[in-house]
Amino acid sequence: MTRAEVVSLNAGRARRRRPARSADSGTDELRRLRSQLGEAREALVRAERQSRRPGLLAGLARLAESGISLANWETLARLQKSLYFAFHSERVDEFGYDPRFAASLEPLLEFLYAVWWRVETVGIEHVPASGAGLVVANHSGVLPWDGLMVKLAIKHQHPARRHCRLLALDMFALLPFLAPMLARHGEIRANPENAERVLREGGLVGVFPEGVKGVGKYYRERYKLARFGRGGFVRVALRTGAPLIPCAVVGAEEIHPVLAKADWIGRPLGLPYFPITPTFPALGPLGVIPLPTKWSIDFSDPVPTEAYGPEAAEDPILVNRLTEQVRTTLQQMIDGRLARRRSVWFG
Repeated sequence: MTRAEVVSLNAGRARRRRPARSADSGTDELRRLRSQLGEAREALVRAERQSRRPGLLAGLARLAESGISLANWETLARLQKSLYFAFHSERVDEFGYDPRFAASLEPLLEFLYAVWWRVETVGIEHVPASGAGLVVANHSGVLPWDGLMVKLAIKHQHPARRHCRLLALDMFALLPFLAPMLARHGEIRANPENAERVLREGGLVGVFPEGVKGVGKYYRERYKLARFGRGGFVRVALRTGAPLIPCAVVGAEEIHPVLAKADWIGRPLGLPYFPITPTFPALGPLGVIPLPTKWSIDFSDPVPTEAYGPEAAEDPILVNRLTEQVRTTLQQMIDGRLARRRSVWFG
């Protein structure tokens, strides 16, 4: 027998000794993978029960269960629904307030309050612990950051942890993307009917009588209060018997210093003005980032209105007197804080 024949004979014997692979091995592997996916789904469901965002984990659990067949419209729809309700409540109040959405924004607002602007709040005890109240504040800063900081100060610094509903200007309340966010965060469109409704229910409302004139003022006009209109906020307070609580914000005027305005750009976009600041529009989207100034928020003694009665809202002399009283108090509070301030950045 030749050497080649011996090698061929040995190779044949080795093939006969090698065990044949089972035809069911692929099926067993698939079953094992399905079992692992099932175990992963059960673990996610258990974690979901202890999570503050159950919808998100539920969506991931269904995603694991579906395995390879992800290209399925029903699966994608369930996942989208789970992701949406991870940050949105299934029910909102009559003004659109969504507690879960508001909670999802709190980390950003708390960072701005405590770290970025290092807000110092004084006189929070002047805000009533219960019942109606109308917080009257100055307005500035191009975007309504000052209102959000006042709202956060009342919620976190006040012992009663009160929820203040801010009256949003039409320029903010009607913008396509910003308006839904403000409504879900708890803000309401600025009109007397909405304010009176909240106050009659014993709520707390924040109002900015300067309006657009305040939020869009030039940097050279900083901390000089604009006119308070015709005293509409005073009429609301008189009709509901709510006290007027002056609130002075110092530090917001410098976050977006308005050097000029290009209104010919803003008007076609539905904006009352188009600000030009040292960073916007020169830096594009980065110019929207506010500067890290040092803020202070001061609350003063409330101005009572209940003794006048609802019919006093039709007395123009009284309305003008109370309007001027609140405006004068606010300007004195701002001037006093500025006199004590040594630095825009460090207070």
